[in-house]
Amino acid sequence: MFKSNVGSVDRIIRIVLGLVLIGAFFMFPDSQWRWAFLIGVVPLATALMGSCPIYSVFGIKTKK
Repeated sequence: MFKSNVGSVDRIIRIVLGLVLIGAFFMFPDSQWRWAFLIGVVPLATALMGSCPIYSVFGIKTKK
């Protein structure tokens, strides 16, 4: 379905970033920016799929 274009290092960075942002959602329940932390779902999902739609649009590949 999706052509893989995310390399190993890129994938690890996306997973860590996604988990940190989602963790911040739960760690700061009173923050006015709390819901913005849910954007962490995006890098986590693209890492798990191995494909980034924005990379596809611009023809970028970090996978060798």
